[in-house]
Amino acid sequence: MDYETVVTITQTAALLFFIALFLGVVIYVFWPGNKKKFDEASRLPFEQDEPDNGNGRG
Repeated sequence: MDYETVVTITQTAALLFFIALFLGVVIYVFWPGNKKKFDEASRLPFEQDEPDNGNGRG
C-alpha cells in the first residue's frame, strides 16, 4: 500500500465517521422523548437564583 492509498482510505473513513456522528446528534436532538428535557433546559436562564446573603459567597 502506498501513501496515497492510505490517505484516501483514512479520509474516507473519517468522513463516514463524522457523517454518522452528525446524524446521531440530529436524531438525538429531534427524538420525541427528549422534548421535555430540552424544554426544561431552555427555561433555566429565566429561573430565579437564590438571593445573595451579603457574604460574597452567593
